[in-house]
Amino acid sequence: MISDLFGDSFRTTALGAAMKGAGLAVRFLPIPQPTILVGPGASGRLGQTIAGFGHRKILIVTDSIISKLGLLDDLTSALTAGGAQYVVFDSITPDAPIPLIEEGIDFYEANDCDAIVAFGGGSSMDASKAIAAAVSNPGKSLRELAGYFKGLHTPVKVYAVPTTAGTGSEVTVAAVISDPERQAKLVIVDTRLVPKMAALDPCLMTGLPPHITAATGIDALTHAIESFIGKWANPYTDDMALSAVGLIFDNLRIAYSDGKNLAAREKMALAATYAGLAFTRANVGYVHAIAHQFGGRYHTPHGLANAIMLPLVLKYSLPAVTDRLALLAVRARLGKESEGEDALAEKFLAAVEQLNRDLGIPTFLAALKASDIPQLAEAACREAHTGYPVPRYMTQAQCEDLIRQVLPPNAGEKKPPAAAKKPAASPGKVAAAPKTPAAAAKKPVRRASKPG
Repeated sequence: MISDLFGDSFRTTALGAAMKGAGLAVRFLPIPQPTILVGPGASGRLGQTIAGFGHRKILIVTDSIISKLGLLDDLTSALTAGGAQYVVFDSITPDAPIPLIEEGIDFYEANDCDAIVAFGGGSSMDASKAIAAAVSNPGKSLRELAGYFKGLHTPVKVYAVPTTAGTGSEVTVAAVISDPERQAKLVIVDTRLVPKMAALDPCLMTGLPPHITAATGIDALTHAIESFIGKWANPYTDDMALSAVGLIFDNLRIAYSDGKNLAAREKMALAATYAGLAFTRANVGYVHAIAHQFGGRYHTPHGLANAIMLPLVLKYSLPAVTDRLALLAVRARLGKESEGEDALAEKFLAAVEQLNRDLGIPTFLAALKASDIPQLAEAACREAHTGYPVPRYMTQAQCEDLIRQVLPPNAGEKKPPAAAKKPAASPGKVAAAPKTPAAAAKKPVRRASKPG
């Protein structure tokens, strides 16, 4: 590569310039926003509304567990009462692979459907969007639809009912699916994939197991943070990201420990949606780039992969985003503006690590193999450097070092030794932020810009 001849500074400058140009284009790209129904019973209200649209037949895409638990009942009862016909495809699995989505395409066509309701977690919503794009562009395979705006024809209408508070897919332009042959994730991006309507019904989330609540909640947090610290952030995405971070720090622990708390569940659903609105325009970064490789190779749940990598990527990014992390700390009520940027940024990093501990998130990836790290890092850097406005670029070697830090204890490869021996922190306690007057007064906190 030409950049290899000139070194890291050339590569960073070139990539930064390219991302800046792309960011200006994205900022003014017209992206639709769905009508959102919020609160207990929202799924039934969505069914009533859809029934009035006169669709010939609606395909409901979900998984077998949701179907067996009866979570579809409010929606389907409303559709029936309104005279709408529907069929249910409930075969979706986590990280829905291409062959399964092709089954969904065949099912859609065999039943002469003309609209889709995505009902479930991120996999169901991504599968629904992929089906919508594919049935409208029959001349292209799913692999050929991967990328930006690869479909000529407008996807069929999609409506969304998320049952987890994490992906934000109910408001996003992308569908992420698995390619098992290549052990990779494919991303289909098209502004026309944004659902027309969505229902945020906290009643559908009260039965989520704590570990899924945790992973999906940190997924939403990652969306908010990466959109806020990236180079495409703007006043609108800042507002959405800050709101999401505040809601998550206030409510995720409650939803995790008391799953039937409707108020916390509803606020987490809103946080996931706000974060989705933020990263739809401001995009994500290295956390997602690495997490996608873990998902493609090891089928690691996306939220868990993000949660494991988030603290490490933030530490790496710190020199370039101290001011932004300080703003996040203030919104998360971790400190006051008068404490200064450096102290607040450190508090935010410590708080993210503490949140992971409180939610039982591991610090390593059990499936990770040392021999896979070079290939994982290469793919992650390729993904990030060709599509994400990261605040601080890293080389493949740096990315490998980062991934190596999450090797499981029995991986046969020791982690790099600590720079200096210090007494271990007490379990469950956050490391104290700097308290010296000089550190506290080093830099004032700059407020996030507001829309003009």
